[in-house]
Amino acid sequence: MIVKQIWTANPYRNFNYLVACSQTGEALAIDPLDSQRCLQTAKAHGWEITQILNTHEHFDHIGGNQAIVEATGAKVLAHAKAAHAIPGMFRGLIAGDVIKVGKTVELETLDTPGHTLCHVCLVAHTDQPALFSGDTLFNAGAGNCHNGGNVQALYRTFSEQLNRLPANTRIYPGHDYIENNLRFTLNREPDNQAASDLLQQVTGQDVNQAHVTTLQTEREINTFFRLDQTTVKAQLRVDFPDLPADIDEETVFTKLRELRNHW
Repeated sequence: MIVKQIWTANPYRNFNYLVACSQTGEALAIDPLDSQRCLQTAKAHGWEITQILNTHEHFDHIGGNQAIVEATGAKVLAHAKAAHAIPGMFRGLIAGDVIKVGKTVELETLDTPGHTLCHVCLVAHTDQPALFSGDTLFNAGAGNCHNGGNVQALYRTFSEQLNRLPANTRIYPGHDYIENNLRFTLNREPDNQAASDLLQQVTGQDVNQAHVTTLQTEREINTFFRLDQTTVKAQLRVDFPDLPADIDEETVFTKLRELRNHW
């Protein structure tokens, strides 16, 4: 499996992806908002985009679909319940569906509600697994729930699905928010040395060659995976003094997301 991360350099800080088969040159475009960069990248590598995968229905993830379909005839895939919001959708996906790219690539669909209720992530069960996480999981952060989402569903997605993936899973998110997310982690957990070290490493990085974390790293530096940490809970009580002495993890997650909304 060949993965090409494409930095769009737009105000939303989107990442687009091409996932290609090394034998056939067929490629899947994931959330290809910058259609021209995706088409040019595919051409430069001798790849043919045959499918488009939208992790969810927001415009900054589907806005490049039409241009790529017109240029290549690619088929559009997305959550089975997103057809009303994604024009020209060819295949609706449910949990467990497999997307095949050429002869060598198979990606498993995860139904991951939270950011929206029609969100999917893709898992590649390769020697080093990979997760294409859209706007559900960011490097050092979690997606918001402003536009059609649900924070309780997002918590369940994190706890029941994402946190159970192999520790060496590489994380490919839909946006580059890593610096600000790490600063939020350090605001919540000032003694997190791993987050401090990584912030120094990625500050001012060349986003065309962005740092790729693993799930193990996320468990160390992403506050939304660190719900049981004493410091995280103590900092929450400063902002929410009415919280009970024994805070459950869903409440911690929900309150963290509430604070991050205004960070």
